Amino acid sequence: MRRNALMHIAIDKAPMISRSTPLKLFKSRPIVPLEEICAYESLWLNQGAWFANLANLFRDNPGAIPSDLVDERNAEVAHERLMSEIGSDQLAKTGIRVHGAGEYPQKLRDADHPVQLLYYQGNWELVDTPAVAIVGTRSPSDEGAFNAGLIAHKLVKHGYTIVSGLAKGIDTAAHTAALQAGGNTIAVIGTPLNEYYPKENRELQDLIAHEHLVISQVPFLRYRDQNFKTNRLFFPARNVTMSALTSATIIVEAGNTSGTLVQARAALAQKRKLFILDSCFRRDDLTWPSRFEKLGAIRVKNVTDIIGMLTDDKTDQAGQR
Repeated sequence: MRRNALMHIAIDKAPMISRSTPLKLFKSRPIVPLEEICAYESLWLNQGAWFANLANLFRDNPGAIPSDLVDERNAEVAHERLMSEIGSDQLAKTGIRVHGAGEYPQKLRDADHPVQLLYYQGNWELVDTPAVAIVGTRSPSDEGAFNAGLIAHKLVKHGYTIVSGLAKGIDTAAHTAALQAGGNTIAVIGTPLNEYYPKENRELQDLIAHEHLVISQVPFLRYRDQNFKTNRLFFPARNVTMSALTSATIIVEAGNTSGTLVQARAALAQKRKLFILDSCFRRDDLTWPSRFEKLGAIRVKNVTDIIGMLTDDKTDQAGQR
């Protein structure tokens, strides 16, 4: 398919692009969404492609966007597969943000290997709101689930958007409490936008996509080509992105081998605040809380402590303007 045909489909199908107001949507280089999706998906079809080496590829080609680095034939192959395997309906409701074009969040560049392209459904403007991530185990205690909900509820009332990963357990409790409190929530998922994990969160994911925001960095075709065991690596990768999108991460409850600790390391590396609930320190079987406290994490007893420190940050930032 030639470039002009791709452009025709992209403009007709992608709801985030309007023919009547293109200049309003682009802060820098204008793009054809479907063309960039096809190119990016093509890059991911190369054996060994991962966020680190793709980040290096774009770092070595300053100012490039995916379509600059993929030849037309390879993009056509990706396009044909996307249409037959993913479908035009899904692509029509998929928005994208590309580094170097449009409203890509610059705070993502704080990650070690910044994601070049994000897929999303919903209200992108939520990315620019004050946001805090609430994360933890998929199998929380009753106390952990309660604390996640309480913290989310209180933060919403103080004007924060709640960000989590839509997994079972702590994530679900945080998203649900934010919605019940009448607040905003962002789900950063570890699957493509057309997949649901866990399956029981399908209704919740659809609700967030329709009324709030769901973000994915997972390419459709690569995910389809891999087995479940390999695809699990996308979950800790999204934790790095989740940290970069927020001003702070709160760990409610997590084991010593939890993927949540990937986000803990990312938060500190990205110079975000990392809060760990006091209840984690009281468990004799856990070694990670004290280790991360020594690295700069903040031990908190309740949500009031968290809000106080977040408010202090807001005041400091306002004074520096």
